[in-house]
Amino acid sequence: MKQFIAPDIFKDSVIAVFTRKHPGADLDAISAMLKIKKEDIFMPMQEHTDTIHILHADRKPVIADAIITREQGVLLGIQVADCVPILMHESKRGVVSVVHAGWRGTAHALLQKTIRLMIREFTCRPENIQMAMGPSIKWCCYEVDSDVFKAVMKQTGEGDYYKEKEDKHCLDLATANKIQALTLGVSEDNIWISDECTYCYPDKYYSYRYAKKPFGRQGGFIGHCSRA
Repeated sequence: MKQFIAPDIFKDSVIAVFTRKHPGADLDAISAMLKIKKEDIFMPMQEHTDTIHILHADRKPVIADAIITREQGVLLGIQVADCVPILMHESKRGVVSVVHAGWRGTAHALLQKTIRLMIREFTCRPENIQMAMGPSIKWCCYEVDSDVFKAVMKQTGEGDYYKEKEDKHCLDLATANKIQALTLGVSEDNIWISDECTYCYPDKYYSYRYAKKPFGRQGGFIGHCSRA
């Protein structure tokens, strides 16, 4: 089994991968695997916020759940275990971004806020954005209560991202985020979504819901980097 997934939606000018359970989010292993210096990998401290950090030359640790940069030589990363890892590249402006979209991030429209910031700060155009969403928990395994469902629906509206099951709702957060991206003008042809559910494949992926105990995380990584 390969250690990572390389979505074919992106152009050759960026490195973009989703890792599986091994190497997960182990930066030493990822550095060796991708032949990129460990100090050139930047990951935020994630706390399910709607905070977006624009990365310039200063690489001090920050609390954020989305990162945007046009810097060369840096690989952005996020880590997940059921939430949706989202990678974006606007090739005309050379801008890359990572987004950690759990239900809170989806309910707070974090992906939309990130796209809007890319537009405002870097004059990116939505139709030029390529986007990939890595393995995450799917509606087959993601039952949520009415409060979570209403929070996500408030931002997303109607769509094929949920199914009703008795008094529960089953969410597909990747599809919800896709709908949110489409409303801002991202082309459906430029969106790639993994069909793998993290809960269904515990041998491949870490899943918070499946583990019910201390667990690890896999990651999503993108950047304009030269290999060491």
